[in-house]
Amino acid sequence: MNETAIDMKRIPQHIAIIMDGNGRWAMERGKQRSYGHQAGVDAVRCITSECTRLGVKFLTLYTFSTENWSRPADEIAALMGLVLTSLEDEIFMKNNVRFRVIGDLQRLPEAVRLKLQETMEHTRNNTTMTMVVALSYSSKWEITNAVKQLAEEVKQGNINAEDITENMISEHLQTNFMPDPELLIRTGGEVRISNYLLWQIAYSELYFCDTYWPDFNEECLHKAIASYQSRQRRFGKTEEQVEQDGK
Repeated sequence: MNETAIDMKRIPQHIAIIMDGNGRWAMERGKQRSYGHQAGVDAVRCITSECTRLGVKFLTLYTFSTENWSRPADEIAALMGLVLTSLEDEIFMKNNVRFRVIGDLQRLPEAVRLKLQETMEHTRNNTTMTMVVALSYSSKWEITNAVKQLAEEVKQGNINAEDITENMISEHLQTNFMPDPELLIRTGGEVRISNYLLWQIAYSELYFCDTYWPDFNEECLHKAIASYQSRQRRFGKTEEQVEQDGK
């Protein structure tokens, strides 16, 4: 599929991706799982560049979940090493991309935390797109923290429990600096959300494909966007209501 198949005026402003299939991609080639994660970094570079070219404003990548801490120690070490080596300036400065990170960063090695902070600081004035990496992240963890913060505010008498709104909860989530995703993509053939942005994707369009993440390229991205554009986003309304609103 080429670019002419998508409407450049209706590009989703926020795309979230579950980058799945690195390990299986490597094992099918007789390689260690870490080899697949390295190949996955190349796919990140490719998709980041294409998203900036298309006009996407936020790209959120599920990189490492809190559940992933239960993986073998050597694989975790390889993943943490990749975080350090892949956060080079080129991918961000060349594309004018700002870098942000969400997740339980206190569980990360100190060297990784310092590198993340350095990259965020160095790219903070970039304006074309914001890449958000979900690292040591889970949605249940995020929502639980938001509930704790609101409970403390009630305890301190700053707010009343009955006054808590959906917007207040959103403001206490780690993603409060960006809009909710319009499109969620999962690669690798699995059809589940895996504890990712559960609150934020309440009305996102979901797109699942069998392609392993290292093989996910510009054409694959265009297919996902074309699928998104072929759908009518109703947000609880009827088809007739949506069509009337669009007139």
